[in-house]
Amino acid sequence: MSDTPRQRIFSGVQPTGNIHLGNYLGAFRNWVKLQDSFDTIYCIVDLHAMTADYVPSELESARIETAKVLLALGVDPSCSLLYTQSQVMDHAELAWILGTMTPMGVLNRMTQFKDKTGAGITANLGLYAYPVLMAADILLYRANLVPVGEDQRQHIEMTRDLAERFNNRFGETFPVPEGYIPETSARVMSLTDPTSKMSKSDPNVKSRILMLDDPDVIRKRIRSAVTDSDPEVRHDVEEKPGISNLLEIMSACTGRSVDDLVEEHADGGYGAFKDAVADAVVEELAPIKPRYQAISNGDVRAILREGGERARELVAPYTREVKKAVGLKGY
Repeated sequence: MSDTPRQRIFSGVQPTGNIHLGNYLGAFRNWVKLQDSFDTIYCIVDLHAMTADYVPSELESARIETAKVLLALGVDPSCSLLYTQSQVMDHAELAWILGTMTPMGVLNRMTQFKDKTGAGITANLGLYAYPVLMAADILLYRANLVPVGEDQRQHIEMTRDLAERFNNRFGETFPVPEGYIPETSARVMSLTDPTSKMSKSDPNVKSRILMLDDPDVIRKRIRSAVTDSDPEVRHDVEEKPGISNLLEIMSACTGRSVDDLVEEHADGGYGAFKDAVADAVVEELAPIKPRYQAISNGDVRAILREGGERARELVAPYTREVKKAVGLKGY
């Protein structure tokens, strides 16, 4: 057995409760796979969630439900560190330190703030400084790799810049993390608007499939998915975004290539093709709901409590090192 330490991966998820198919195929299925090869740290980022309007009691229940779904998907607390961000206030402390080194011009260029305020979320300091807290999340644990999609590349570049900025000013402290794009990640689009990503915030419930949806609901959603008037099944994102989305979903669920699926279903008509996609999704998600139902809220709270304790112990020496470097050594 090799004595080489595993590289550390950090990733976070906002506590939105029931996770949808896009989350699963794009990220969380890979979270489970990564446990076999990496030192994995998975955080439910409830401090980030506070940047938008929320109801405190609903935030608490969403944290529990999100953790429960992750456990049902296969995140193993004996392999991965699973906890909530607010359990480790070192996240906020490091974010303040990094914030004193973050130029306003850099934050002004971050597109997420513009996108969210443009979508109606009230502008606030937390939302504006969101990327700094995200950088702190990653650097706090000395992560080497961060799973990212295309929409997160800007954030990982800023994190790398802050790590280098800190190291140059205060001495080598943080490894400079790299973005990690798993080979099997999929970009799943809305079933009602295949030019937009699948999202739980979409007011149209038919736009998404949730991990805990019953098979009948899944079949209805896929059968009603927006397509086009040309009956040929082929992959063409520009001309046939709806069919292309369904092909990519089916490919992700079956492990078969898009070209192979096109060859099989090209002339069979949309009805038969949608039924085949629905069968693939139902089969992929079938084990999740029973596992979810077998986990009690008490079990989840115990796992998160232990995860928070482990996380605080892990980062304590790192935080002391940072504070000493910047002149905040304790007495």
